[in-house]
Amino acid sequence: MTIPDVRAYPSAPQGTDARSYEPAATPPQSTPPRGRTGFDPEAARRDIPVLHRTVNGHPLVWLDNGATTQKPRQVIEALGAYYSAANSNIHRGAHTMAREATETYEGGRAAVADFLGAPTPDSIVFTRGTTEAINLVAQTWGRANIGPGDEILVPRLEHHSNIVPWQMLAKEKRARLVPIPLLPDGSVDQRAFADLLSFRTQLVAVSHASNVLGTVPPVREMTALAHRYGARVLVDGAQAVAHFPVDVQELDADFYVFSGHKLFAPTGIGALYGKPEVLAGMPPWQGGGNMIDQVDFSGSTYAPVPHRFEAGTGHISGVAGLLAAVDWLTGFDRDAVAAYEAGLLAHAEQALSAVPGLTVLGSAPEKIAVLTFTLAGHDPVEIAQWLDRDGIAVRAGHHCAQPSLRHYGVESAARASLALYNTAEEVDRLVASLLRLTGAGG
Repeated sequence: MTIPDVRAYPSAPQGTDARSYEPAATPPQSTPPRGRTGFDPEAARRDIPVLHRTVNGHPLVWLDNGATTQKPRQVIEALGAYYSAANSNIHRGAHTMAREATETYEGGRAAVADFLGAPTPDSIVFTRGTTEAINLVAQTWGRANIGPGDEILVPRLEHHSNIVPWQMLAKEKRARLVPIPLLPDGSVDQRAFADLLSFRTQLVAVSHASNVLGTVPPVREMTALAHRYGARVLVDGAQAVAHFPVDVQELDADFYVFSGHKLFAPTGIGALYGKPEVLAGMPPWQGGGNMIDQVDFSGSTYAPVPHRFEAGTGHISGVAGLLAAVDWLTGFDRDAVAAYEAGLLAHAEQALSAVPGLTVLGSAPEKIAVLTFTLAGHDPVEIAQWLDRDGIAVRAGHHCAQPSLRHYGVESAARASLALYNTAEEVDRLVASLLRLTGAGG
């Protein structure tokens, strides 16, 4: 496939689509006019080259941010700069470029620690992403601390990456994986959670924001309750970190994980935060270079945290890109971004209510801007293909969260997931296309 030259597509003025849609109702008062929140999405859009291309003859509307976010030029340039001027392995080289690469890599670690409110950069372990980070915890801390009869509590709203590793561990250790039920609105049932906790509970694994329902559980309160029983808590922040500020010390999370590619950074890079005292007690997961102290055929000793968990050559360019993404995102007022996205979500919910037969799954009072929906008489894949004809990208399928969908009695759904660079005009294009699909549009 030929990658289009994004420079050929200047920013398209909104409303140029000949089949533009006028909202059926006035947007709710909570929808902030541009600038009221202190955040202008155009400031972000100017930095994202791919948002200025066309798809099937229409300006691209990227509403698949829950799967991956688009990358600002600062991230793209950081990758190019690393490979064109600073490509080297890290930590063990005495030459200039090795020192420069090491400074970038460890500077990225410090930036992630600051981004998460971690107490020290040494509490950050680089991984390929959320999935690898969860598996790392399962295979190190989990194998050392989970035994027969122990319980791992996991809400039904979790992504498969926060279910399957614990399932595998529970089977190996003859422990129990206990699902925490949901309420009708997609919230985690807090009464049921409190009843399920016991001194058999060794771990609670919970997402900070659901990739399907958008639910934002009360993680701090759940963590405090779990700690009363001596349980550790892992928080999956993959869908949270791009939407609102995170402070792992305020949450008191034992582990916090996220993926860079959902944070405007490259694919293949992510991070695990662990409390320093917890990481210090964990054995290595993978063996090889970089994670050792001394090696002999009679035995080996291991490097201190975090290096003992980073065997082999890391994704150095990915860390350079992650550093640039964190710098880019934190250059905006994060609270203003969150307020803008909340207003955009409110506008989208009201606008979608005009589409006959459309049902949005999940209405928890606290949620990120994720709209997973079904449309009567239309398969989700058909919906996504129809929208793609109009240049609108959404996700269709089970979203690697089948228990969440089954809570609503469905196996598949379409999902529009918003980010800080999306606009009300793009939402209106989505609604206009769906109205045409149902025959209700002009």
